[in-house]
Amino acid sequence: MSLFLINRYLGDEDDNIQSTSESRSKALLTKLQEQARVRQQLQASAKQEELETTGDPPGTRPKRHRDEEAATNEREPKKKRKRKADQSLGDESLSVETTKVEDSLPSKKKKKKKEKPEEKIKESLVKKKQKQKASTPETTEELVDEEEEEKDDEDGIKGTEEHPEQLSSSDQKMSDSGFTILGGFESKPVQKVQMVLPQWLAKPDMVQRDISQNLVPISEVQGICPHLLKKLDSNGIQHFFPVQTEVIPAVLEGVSNGLLVGRGGYRPRDICVSAPTGSGKTLAFVVPVVQALLKRVLCEVRVLVVLPTKELAQQVGKVFHSYVEGTSLKVVMLIGQKSLAAEQASLLEQSGSRYRSLADIVVATPGRLVDHINMTSGFSLQHLRFLVIDEADRMIDSMHQSWLSQVTKAVYSRSDGSSVFGRKEPGPITALSMLQPQTPLQKLLFSATLTQNPEKLQQLGLYRPRLFSSAHRGPASDNDSAQPEEKFIFPPGLTEFYVPCTLSKKPLLILHFILHLKFSPVLCFTNSREAAHRLCVLVQLFGGVQVAEFSSQLSPSERKRALKGFEQGKIQLLISTDAAARGIDLVGVKYVINYDAPQFIRTYVHRVGRTARAGKAGLAFTFLLGIQEKRFLQMLSDAGSPGIQKQIIKPENLKAMESQYERTLLELKKVIKVRSARRDSEGIVAYLLFIGRWVFFFNLHCSQKVLGRLLRTESNNVHWFHNKSSLTSHI
Repeated sequence: MSLFLINRYLGDEDDNIQSTSESRSKALLTKLQEQARVRQQLQASAKQEELETTGDPPGTRPKRHRDEEAATNEREPKKKRKRKADQSLGDESLSVETTKVEDSLPSKKKKKKKEKPEEKIKESLVKKKQKQKASTPETTEELVDEEEEEKDDEDGIKGTEEHPEQLSSSDQKMSDSGFTILGGFESKPVQKVQMVLPQWLAKPDMVQRDISQNLVPISEVQGICPHLLKKLDSNGIQHFFPVQTEVIPAVLEGVSNGLLVGRGGYRPRDICVSAPTGSGKTLAFVVPVVQALLKRVLCEVRVLVVLPTKELAQQVGKVFHSYVEGTSLKVVMLIGQKSLAAEQASLLEQSGSRYRSLADIVVATPGRLVDHINMTSGFSLQHLRFLVIDEADRMIDSMHQSWLSQVTKAVYSRSDGSSVFGRKEPGPITALSMLQPQTPLQKLLFSATLTQNPEKLQQLGLYRPRLFSSAHRGPASDNDSAQPEEKFIFPPGLTEFYVPCTLSKKPLLILHFILHLKFSPVLCFTNSREAAHRLCVLVQLFGGVQVAEFSSQLSPSERKRALKGFEQGKIQLLISTDAAARGIDLVGVKYVINYDAPQFIRTYVHRVGRTARAGKAGLAFTFLLGIQEKRFLQMLSDAGSPGIQKQIIKPENLKAMESQYERTLLELKKVIKVRSARRDSEGIVAYLLFIGRWVFFFNLHCSQKVLGRLLRTESNNVHWFHNKSSLTSHI
């Protein structure tokens, strides 16, 4: 074996290898020379054709090529041109393989540049042969690899000569520019990313918008128990609205097997409802929730309804009270109307160290709910079955209060899993998770302007949500999911008007509508509390109109008194901020006036939604300044408004009130000045009382510290005297 190795690697075969490599290089050289002659002939014929077509003198570059090269040099920086020039000078010393590829380009598409002389090609080949001789291959495998590479080079040259049309356009551009461009990148238009809605948002369950034409008798809705049918009949409800007809069976479907599991033993889906104002959304969740709790045994908090304002919470609580009357169910309101201790007493009962819940249904505002979660010992949400979020879009905007995360934490707190029915936060559905049944938490969302933004809805942590919507769309198309504008739903009985005016004529228009056109009752909206108060005082001073104010400046009792007087017809004009725009059902509102134009479409939808409720007719007027008109009309058009009409009030109709109006303005200034001075004095008194109280408690604290220090010193002295006397007696 050793002799074989010596004969193979150290024998006389080296001479044969050298001779074969020399013969191959000579054959390659002759072949390249023939190819160079063919290229020269092709180039000569191409030059002759270009001279005939372009008319450029011989020895000069064509005008088209010169213009392209000049434009390229202008676009490139100076340093880059210098670097490319140096690179072009160094291209002469490149390997033969690069020369082959460049020379194989079609002569008509290449830029006319000086060809390399045959002598340089020969010199490069001779140098290559010398290198091959100097570095004799050690194995026959290397020789085989070199032969394969040479064959590949020759095949590549032949391929480019036989099929010049296979060259890419980028290679042609490289040859035209005269420089070697790496990469061959081309600018391509960037495709815009389109917004794609989730399936449940893109294809909701559609609800009929026209209420009067789609009423369904309450007896035809499946699943409602006889007790609630009697209660509905006693409350004067004979038919369900379209939203109620669709949503009530969907919620009852999740409790058909009891409160513990949903349909088929799985967790029930969350439900979202987007329907116009006054379409009966409150009753759509009150009826199924009450029916689900009728068979409960222990009194625990199983329903939590969260609303943005106290007035709306009071209204929903009133509806719950009317339908749980005659049953053992208890409804408790946590809205800050009473003290925290009073609400705690109505919520829990303590017997020794144990607490017993006194509420099945809790209606709360977010702030007060968080207070009870953190400060009321014994308040538990571990048995919560339904979480109802009314006016969901506004509740999402108030998520910075982190009320939902605290509710979720309270629902799944102290769930160590030791009990069979222990509650823990749900995860993926597995065989193990199905072996431990627990009460599911189902979320019900209701709003007239429910957002279509998935990122905002994601904050609610919905589980397989199902959307019921009254926003009908046309035939589906590919671009439906990419529409950025949100479409809102307006009551079908609503008629919209806008009134062009100036800032000084707005109060006169209000008085004209009430005194001359006999509009009553009228709900008027302003953008601030100050504007509402000023307008209310102005109308009171003018006289002839029963007016009241409704804003957060008033106490809860004053606001309740104003709403009650307005519903009873004692007040003709109720001037309000947006505090009354959300969800409050004011009976008998025929006219809504936007004294100040709303800045956002959601605000406008909720304002005009106070009229034309439950299928009735209503009118909405908006006072617009000249600079507001274009933007406001565009906002309504983008939101899908059915159409707004222009109403012009002639100046002659206001002239009769102008003299009295001017006298009222002078009187208004005096009243505002007196009231502002009184408010300032009250503020100063309150500030002084606060400072005095703070100083009193500070002095009390300091005196307690001094007294404590004295007592400690006295006790130390007594202890020292006692120790000294005991030591003396011992001696």
